[in-house]
Amino acid sequence: MEKVCHITTVHPPFDTRVFHKECKTLEMAGYEVVLIAQHNKNEIIEGVKIIALPKPKNRFERMFFLTKKAYRLALEQSADIYHFHDPELIPWMIKLKKKTRANIIYDVHEDVPCQILNKHWLPWIIRKPVAWIMDGVEWLSAHIFDAIIPSTPKIADRFPKVKTVVIQNFPIITEILFTTNLIPYVQRPQSFVYVGVIASIRGIAEIVRAFSLLSDIFKIRLELAGTFSPNEFVNTLRALSGWTSVTYHGEISRKQLVCLLGRVRAGLVVHQPIPNEINAQPIKMFEYMAAGLPVIASNFPLWKEIIKENQCGICVNPLNPKEIARAIKYLIEHPEEAKKMGENGRKAVLEKYNWENEGKKLLKIYERLS
Repeated sequence: MEKVCHITTVHPPFDTRVFHKECKTLEMAGYEVVLIAQHNKNEIIEGVKIIALPKPKNRFERMFFLTKKAYRLALEQSADIYHFHDPELIPWMIKLKKKTRANIIYDVHEDVPCQILNKHWLPWIIRKPVAWIMDGVEWLSAHIFDAIIPSTPKIADRFPKVKTVVIQNFPIITEILFTTNLIPYVQRPQSFVYVGVIASIRGIAEIVRAFSLLSDIFKIRLELAGTFSPNEFVNTLRALSGWTSVTYHGEISRKQLVCLLGRVRAGLVVHQPIPNEINAQPIKMFEYMAAGLPVIASNFPLWKEIIKENQCGICVNPLNPKEIARAIKYLIEHPEEAKKMGENGRKAVLEKYNWENEGKKLLKIYERLS
């Protein structure tokens, strides 16, 4: 049995892509799977051995000390394949490659240079130089690692084609589609959902403002789930009049997610038009589709193409609360058409936008490296 070791210093141990998709896919395929991640103890969960990293006090400690500890723990594993998920680990993974000669996979979740341009904690004057440096570091290191796995085709354009395979972050259809006790669509309350990181760039303030425009017309609710980034952003939202229409669920489990999606009218994904968002493919959009929900999405070219091709939602200007409100109003007033949009989205996920197809590509990479 070949041994593989996934490493992350940023993501939680039960991150959907890292644990529920990649690690579990490999474990079910017969690999011995170890995951090094921040956790409170060493344990085996669903066949995956988790080796705990301590929680760092701050970002500096994580980037400069936790990464070194992750490297040392990884070295102890003597794995056949190492699979890491964070750009801050690149120097240590190069060292690990030289030390062990093992195969190493870089899993690129984000367009890192674009992401850096929007890091609020970095002084704006150094963002462009840091982004440029990281672009060069990723490009050079890609020639050292054995495989690159970007999460979108746009990210893949930055890496050598010969060793790059796009594995998109699509839903696990058995997890989202097949659930019980769902409320029939036309009988559901006038509730809409957003799940994910609750941040300004995700358009949450605009969504809340849109709900304030409709609260006098409909008995409307926004079901909001996730964590605030930064934590203080919750105060900004609470100051908006539309906050009275919000039910905040906090961070929820995968099972709770399925239940929540089964009792709302539509899913919202109205990220703001910044470079790292325009070409992203947010998992929440496809999870909404998998659950049979119409989608209200930003009118980015890529997103419009997906929505229009599959006739599964409405695209809006994410900076315009009135336009978001009109889309919400339309779906409430046309429940049969909204239901059909949801059915179209579900069909598209079953046929093409699903992890079951992407997982096969992951296994082919591992078979090639074995």
